[in-house]
Amino acid sequence: VEPVLSKGNNCLDAAKACNLNDTCKRFRSAYITPCTSSTSNEICNKRKCHKALRLFFDKVPPKHSYGMLFCSCRDVACTERRRQTIVPVCSYEDREKPNCLNLQESCKKNYICRSRLADFFTNCQPESRSVSSCLKENYADCLLAYSGLIGTVMTPNYIDSSSLSVAPWCDCSNSGNDIDECLKFLNFFQDNTCLKNAIQAFGNGTDVNVWQPILPVQTTTATTTAASRLKNTGSETTNNEIPNHNDSPACANLQAQKKRKSNESVDTELCLNENAIGKDNTAGVSTSHISSENSLALPASFYLSTQLTLMTLALSLCLFLSSSVIL
Repeated sequence: VEPVLSKGNNCLDAAKACNLNDTCKRFRSAYITPCTSSTSNEICNKRKCHKALRLFFDKVPPKHSYGMLFCSCRDVACTERRRQTIVPVCSYEDREKPNCLNLQESCKKNYICRSRLADFFTNCQPESRSVSSCLKENYADCLLAYSGLIGTVMTPNYIDSSSLSVAPWCDCSNSGNDIDECLKFLNFFQDNTCLKNAIQAFGNGTDVNVWQPILPVQTTTATTTAASRLKNTGSETTNNEIPNHNDSPACANLQAQKKRKSNESVDTELCLNENAIGKDNTAGVSTSHISSENSLALPASFYLSTQLTLMTLALSLCLFLSSSVIL
C-alpha cells in the first residue's frame, strides 16, 4: 500500500499514478508476482519475469511505464525506488557476471533480443555535435529502444542510486585481446550522453515530445537516414524538385508559375530546343538530329505573321493597280 503523501518522491508519485490506471495496475501486478515469487531451486522464475516485463513496457502507455522507470529524483530513497522498478533481484542480477561480449552473443541468438539491441544502438547513438547529444535528435525513440531491452537477456538497469548510469548485468573481465571491444560495448550503456539526456529530460518534464524527428547531423549514417526519409516523403508536396506534369518541359512549368497571376499563356515551344538538347544520346537518336528536327518546329505565331504580311502586300498591289487605271 502506497503512502497517501509522497513528500516530493517523484518515483513514488509515478507508482501511485500507475495504481490509479487500470492498464498499468494490471500489467504491473502481472510482473510483480513472477518476479518476486520464489521457487525451490532459485529465487524466481526469470523467464516468466522477463516475459511479464516485456508485456508491461509493450502494453502500458509511456506516461505511466516511463514515469516509474525514468522519474526524476533528488534523494537516495527516490533513486533506489527507481532502481527497484524492474525488481532487479530477479530480472537483472545473477550469481555471476558474464563477459559482456558473451552476453551480446547470447542476445544475438534470440530474434527479439537481437532486434531490440540493434534498435538501441541506432536510436541512442550519441552525437557530440547535436543539440540533444543524440544523432537522431529524438529522445522518445531512444527511451523506447532502451525500455525494449528490459525483459531480455540484455536487460539493463541503473548501476547504483547516485547516477543515471545504466548497464546490463555483465563486465569485461576475462576479455583477453577483446578488452577494447568489450569496454566499447559496455560504455555505450554506462557513458551514453544521449540516453542520459533523454532520461533526464523526461524526468524533468521537458521532453519526449520536444525532439521530433528532423534531419540529423550530416555524417555517413545520418546521410543514409536523411535519404531514406526523403524517399519516403517523395510523393508529398514538400518535394523541392520542379514538377513536370503532362510531359511539359521543366522550364514550361517554371514559366507557368511565374505567369499564373497574369493569366498569360505559356509559350511551351520556347522550351522545345532546350528539352531536346537534354535528351540522352543512348536512346538511339543523336542530339544534333533532334535539335535539327525541333528547329523546324516554328511557333504558330510565325506562320500567322507571314500570312498577314503577304495579304498586306497583295492588298497594296491591288490598290496601286486600281489607282493607275483611274489615272
